[in-house]
Formats: sequence, structure tokens, C-alpha cells
Amino acid sequence: MLKLLCTGAPRHGLVISASHTHGLLNCRDTVLNQSPQETHALARVDTPSGGLSIAPGRLALLMEAGALHCVFQPIADLRSGSIFGHEALIRGPANTAWHRPDALLAMAQQEELLHEFELFCVQTALEQWGRLGEPGRLFVNISADALVHAVSQQGPESLLDAARRCGVSPRMLVLEITEHERVGDMALLHQTVRHIHAAGVTLALDDFGDGRSSLRLWSEVKPAYVKIDKYFTRELGERTECLQVVHALKGIAEVFGSVLIAEGIETRDDLRMLRDVGIPYGQGYLLGLPEQAVHKEILTQALEVIRDSRVSVLPQLQQTSRPGVLRHLPVIQAPAADLHTSNNELAEMFKKRPELHAMAVVDQGRPVALINRQQFMNHYATLYFREVHGRKPCLAYANHSPRVVELDYDVDELVGILTSQDQRYLSDGFIVTDNGRYVGLGTGDQLVRSVTEARIEAARHANPLTFLPGNIPISMHIDRLLESGTEFVACYADLNNFKPFNDLYGYWRGDEMIRLVARLCVQHCDARRDFVGHVGGDDFMILFQSSNWQRRCEQIVEEFATEALNLFDEAARQAGGIRAEDRHGVMRFFPCTTLSIGAVRIQRGDFRSAEQVANEAALAKHEAKHQGSGLHIRLRQGQ
Repeated sequence: MLKLLCTGAPRHGLVISASHTHGLLNCRDTVLNQSPQETHALARVDTPSGGLSIAPGRLALLMEAGALHCVFQPIADLRSGSIFGHEALIRGPANTAWHRPDALLAMAQQEELLHEFELFCVQTALEQWGRLGEPGRLFVNISADALVHAVSQQGPESLLDAARRCGVSPRMLVLEITEHERVGDMALLHQTVRHIHAAGVTLALDDFGDGRSSLRLWSEVKPAYVKIDKYFTRELGERTECLQVVHALKGIAEVFGSVLIAEGIETRDDLRMLRDVGIPYGQGYLLGLPEQAVHKEILTQALEVIRDSRVSVLPQLQQTSRPGVLRHLPVIQAPAADLHTSNNELAEMFKKRPELHAMAVVDQGRPVALINRQQFMNHYATLYFREVHGRKPCLAYANHSPRVVELDYDVDELVGILTSQDQRYLSDGFIVTDNGRYVGLGTGDQLVRSVTEARIEAARHANPLTFLPGNIPISMHIDRLLESGTEFVACYADLNNFKPFNDLYGYWRGDEMIRLVARLCVQHCDARRDFVGHVGGDDFMILFQSSNWQRRCEQIVEEFATEALNLFDEAARQAGGIRAEDRHGVMRFFPCTTLSIGAVRIQRGDFRSAEQVANEAALAKHEAKHQGSGLHIRLRQGQ
């Protein structure tokens, strides 16, 4: 067996027994003198099937030959932009199939050296870090099973001794627990973790959310740091569900007393969003590449984002998608027929349950068909039906394409059912399943009710006409801007002479004009910097962080003046307006509808609440409407 981190071990702390060195040591010098391409070829041998595979023992030879090394990737403080620590990542010979760590892990598994290889990587990282003389934190990967194996075989002191011999303070060592496979013995891991904590070494949980790291492991390890898998930290502006997961992990981290580190940060937008939602640390190519030379500071492009006081515009939660809407509705607990249930047996089942509108047919717990009660009983009541068909399977009278609704369906999927051409659900109802297994029946009116209730709830936070964020999200975003201390511009947009237009042409064309305003506002705003909200009616709020906000507002006003004319009839366009009653019931002439925008610059410390900002923007809007149309910038004292 290979033994690592042991006293008196040779270079890299590695001892190779005869069982692993047989037939290999004679070619050690050959391997060390080979080019990378020749080394790669040496490790590939013909298989009986004619393919190629890695020869047994090659990884042990590479380890003994010192052919593996570590690179270091910085972990940054997303609040200050300083470097918080470095992660050590193992690499094989350049330009070979062994350069990437996944290839080395695969070789270790094939040669049954996984634990030994992982401990070797720890030792290599400690030695290189010690030679560099860096004072910061060192993050090193090790699987839970390898850590348990090392501590149980050699004790936690061996790890401390190895760190000290390399000149690394145990207090600055962070072991990242990874899971190549599920932890074998959770109780033993718990005991090992207690020893590691007592030794003064910090623990982290790596790649949380990749499918292997579990909440139970989080609870057992009680890590100081938890790394969020890159799947949940990328393209956050387009994947609101991932942003929700990040928010949820923040709550869990508070419960367990852990600090979160976001992995895989590669874009400026993702970095800004992670910073703004309160993730304290991050790692990724945007911040710094893995290199043998240690980064003294993060890359300039990332530092610019962190020091930029502008906040990201968080994507609105999908209010129209409400998973699990059926979990709060009554599901009819009904028996089900099986593939062999006869027509006579089904008739008896219906007689015992007169309230049932249908009966599901299941095969090993999974629904395959639905039988409508009324239609079946009509057949059953016909002359000679019992004598001819009574003992035959009831499947002949079933709908083999029933509506099946999961308890965790969201509203959009339910709407798809309601709007489909097949409307048999009104009489047949639908089958309710949980993870694909039959749990009961539902009726058509339940489906309609669930969609209606979810739409009503969605309307609480989003305007149903434009689907833009309503008052609550607007206030939340203003609060975020005020808390950040960044300068921004609050704009209040309102239509001039909209009421007479709406009265003359009707609400349908009035809604078209409101949607036109919404479209132009969104079109001329930077989705990453600027927030567009619909206060209600023809009132809109725009919160600009874009430096060219004034030109954007002018474009919105200009394009609206042009496109809104298409909503008037030809006579009104020729006359430049319409005749309609004013608010006092007096007929008079109103010019064609235009748009006014009132703007106010908000500087750090000017206001303390979203309400104050909204009131100031409303005053700017009134001043803009008073001057007729266009953009009006409200100047406050000192501006």
C-alpha cells in the first residue's frame, strides 16, 4: 500500500511497496526522460479487444517520479475585492491526457489508489505552498472517505505534522470535503470531523448542489465554508430558479453557521449579481486563473465590478409559476382499477362510491387510463351487456390518454391543459400523481380554481397588463439602491391626455397604448442596470443606473410620440387631436396623447426610504406634465 503523510517518508511523503513497484521502477528513469507525448504513450497498452487503456501502476510511477504539481486559483472577497485565499488544484504533465485532474482521478480509481492519490495531492499542495512562503489560506480538496481513512489509520496529528514540516500553519489550512461517491460511514465521518476541528484545521464543503453533496453531509461536517456549485452561479439573470436556490442556500448557511463561496464566476453580470445578493466570497476565471504563480490580487475586470457601486437588477421571480398548487387543494381519495378489473367489478366499485365521477386504471401504481363514470354506466345498462361483456376487462371503455397532473405542476403547465383542444377534462376530470404514482382524482373545476387562485396571487406583485413588476418589487429595488449608496436617477412616466383617448376609443385600445409605453421603456433600458416598473394605470417608474439615462428617456418620449399616432384614427391624426369630454363633462379639444417623464437624481444620503424617493419622483412627474410633455429634470437644493 501507499502510505502518505507519514514520518520519515521519502520525497513527497510517498512510500511505494513492492506490490506496486514491481515492473515499474526499472522504467522510472525512462519515464522521467520521455517527452510528454512519449510519456503519454508509455501509459497506454493494448487490450484484448484491440482498444487502449491505462497500464496498471502508471499513476504510482508518476507520483513517485514527481511528475505531478499544483496550481493555485484565488478566492476573492466579493465585498472588498481582496484575495481571501487560494485553492490548490492538482495537475499532471502538460500536453498529456493526465494533465486534467479528472483524468488523474479516473486513473486512481482504475488502479485502486484513490485514497492514496488524494492524500498525495494534499501533501504536494502543502509542500508547494510552504516553498512559496505565502501567508494566506490554502484550500485543499479531499474526499470524505479519504479523510476518514487517513485519520483512522494515522491519526489527526499526522496532518498537523505534515503541515508544520512544510511551513504551513494548520490554522490557515482549509480541507475541502468532496464526494466522489456517497459517504460510506457517516458516524465515522462525524467522529473524524471532531478530531479535525480539535486539531485546529478548518473544513469546507465543495461543489454543494452538484448532486453528490448533501444537506446531511453539511450538517455532519459543520464546515466553516460551503462552495456553491457553478451550476447555480451562472447566467443568474436568465435563470431565476438558480437565483432562488442561492437565496435559499444563504438561509441554510445562516442556520448552520457557514460562509458561502460561489464557484465558477466567469461573467461580470454574474459577479455583480452574486455580490448584490450577499454572497461574501467567490472563485472563477473572471477573478483569476489557476496558475503556479500565486495571484497577489484579482484580475482588473473583476475588481472593477466589485468597486462599482451600481447594483444589479435582480430578475423578477416567476410569479406566474407556482409549483405545487395542487398540494393545497382537496384531492379525491379514490380506489383504482387495474389492468385485469372486469366490467362487472368496475360497476360494483362505482355503485359503492356514487360520488365518483371517474375511475383511474393503474398498472403497478402508475396510471394508464381513466374511465368516465357516466359513459361507462350508460354502456353497462344496455341490453345483454353484462352477459356479453361483464367479465371482460374494463379497459375497452377507458380513455387511454387521460389528463395526468403532478402535485408539483406549476401554473403554466395547468394553463396548457385548460387551453388545449382536448377538453374532456371537464367531464372526466384528471388523475393526480405524486412522483408519477397514483394518489387520487381531481375535477375540472378544481383545475380552473387552482389556475385562477395562482393568477390572482401573481397579480399582487406584477401588473397583469404589462407583466412588469408592481409597487412591491419597485420599492424593494429602491431600497437596494439606497442601501448600496450608489447614485441613480428615479424617473416617473405618465401619459398626457390619456383619459379622453381611453374614453373615446375604449379600454381595448387604451390597453394597447399602455403596453406601448411598457415596451418602449424596456426597449430603451439596459436590463442589467435599469429597472422598469408599472405603478398602475398609465404610470411607470424607471430607476436608471445607466450613465446615458437622459438620452434614453428622450428616445422613449420621441418614439412614443411617433408610434402612439397609429392608435388614433386618420381624422384625429390630421387634426392633431380629438374632441372629447373633460373631467367636468365639457366637450373640448385634446391634443394627441404624449408622454411626460419627470426625473430626479438621487445621491448618496439624500433619502432614507423608498417612499421618499417615490414622492420626489412623483413631484418631478407633475412638473413634467405641467410643462406639456417630454423630459423634465427636477433640481433639488445643492444640485
